[in-house]
Amino acid sequence: MLYYFFQYLDRAFDFPGAGVFQYITFRSAMAFILSLAISTIYGKRIIGFLRKQQVGETVRELGLAGQSEKAGTPTMGGIIIILATLVPVLLLARLENIYVILLIVTTLWMGAIGFLDDYIKIFKKDKEGLKGRFKVIGQVGLGLIVGSVLYFHPNVTVRKDTTGARVKIENLDPVSLQEKSTATTIPFFKNNELDYADVLSFMGDGYENWAWLIFIPVVIFIITAVSNGANLTDGIDGLAAGTSAISVLTLGIFAFLSGNIIFSDYLNIMYIPNSGEMTIFIAAFVGALVGFLWYNTYPAQVFMGDTGSLTIGGIIAVIAIAIRKELLIPILCGIFLAENLSVVLQVSYFKYTKKKYGEGRRIFLMSPLHHHYQKKGFHESKIVTRFWIVGILLAILSLVLLKLR
Repeated sequence: MLYYFFQYLDRAFDFPGAGVFQYITFRSAMAFILSLAISTIYGKRIIGFLRKQQVGETVRELGLAGQSEKAGTPTMGGIIIILATLVPVLLLARLENIYVILLIVTTLWMGAIGFLDDYIKIFKKDKEGLKGRFKVIGQVGLGLIVGSVLYFHPNVTVRKDTTGARVKIENLDPVSLQEKSTATTIPFFKNNELDYADVLSFMGDGYENWAWLIFIPVVIFIITAVSNGANLTDGIDGLAAGTSAISVLTLGIFAFLSGNIIFSDYLNIMYIPNSGEMTIFIAAFVGALVGFLWYNTYPAQVFMGDTGSLTIGGIIAVIAIAIRKELLIPILCGIFLAENLSVVLQVSYFKYTKKKYGEGRRIFLMSPLHHHYQKKGFHESKIVTRFWIVGILLAILSLVLLKLR
C-alpha cells in the first residue's frame, strides 16, 4: 500500500524521495526492518496473550533432558511469524505481482492448517492434533493451486536468452523472448536445465501441452515434503526458525538474481521476469524468523507450533519452485531432509526387524535426528548451534553451485 501511495506522490507531484520506493533493494531493506520490529516488539505482547489464554505446550514424556521444564510454554507462536511477514508485504510489495500473491496465499493456507492442528491439540486436548490425512489433503490442495497457477498463468514466464543484456538493456523488448516453460535448474551439470515436459517426449508432437501432468504432481510432492520436513525439524529451541532463516535468505539471493536481467545474464542463469518482487516477501519473512528467534532460542519463551512450522516449509517450497531452484532443496534444506530421512529409516527398520526377528530394532536412539543427539547427552543449544553451522555450509554450497557446473 505504501508502494502505491509513494508511486502516486512521485508521478503526480514529483515528491522528493518518493521515487526510491520503486527500487526492490530499498523496499526489501524496509520490509526486513519493519518485520524485525513487529516480531520483537509485538511478539512479547502476543506471547503474553497466548499465556493468558493458557495456550501452553503439552509435553509427552520421552525421557529427554530438560523436557519437563518446557511444559506450559506458550505455543502457536507461528502467529508472530505470519503477522510480521504479511504486514510489511502488504505495505511495501506490489500486490498485483503473481508471485507475491502466491506467497501470501501459501502463508494463509498453511498457517490455517497449522493453526487448526494446534487448536485441536490445545483446546480439544487431543495430542494427535489434526489427522495426518487431513494435513496431507491441505498440502495437496495448496500444491494443486500453486502448480496450476505457475503452469497456466500468463505472467509466469522465463527468458533463457539474455545474451548482451548488460549492453542492450535499453533496446530489449520486455516481452520478446519470454516463454511459458516448465524448465528448471539442475545443480552440478554444465547444461543445467531440465524441462519436465521432456519426460513426455515419447507421446510425439504436442507433448509439451501435457507437461502439467508431470509439473503439478512434482509441485505437490515438493510442498508436502518440505512442509513436513520443517514440521519434524521443529523439536528443540531455535532449530527450525534458525535453519529456515538461513535457507530463506539464500533463496532470497537467488530470487533477486533471477529477477534481474543484468545479473542473470552475467551469471548465465535463467531470467524469470517479475520474480524479483519476491525479494520483498523474503526479506520480511527472514526478519520475522530472526525476530521470532529473540524469544525462541534456548530457553524458549514461545514455540512456533504447527502454525509456524508448516507455514515455513510451505513458503520455502513455493519460493524454490517459483525461481526454478527446487532441485537444490535436498542440498539447501539438507537439515530438513536429514530429519525426514531419520524418521523414515527409523520407522521402516523397526517394522522390518519386528517382522523378521519378532522384535523391533532401531537405527537411532530416537528420531527425528535432533532427539538422537539429545539422547547421546548433547545439550540442545549445542545441537542447534551445530545444525545452524551445517545449514550455513549447505547454503554456501548452494550459492557456489550457481557457477559450479
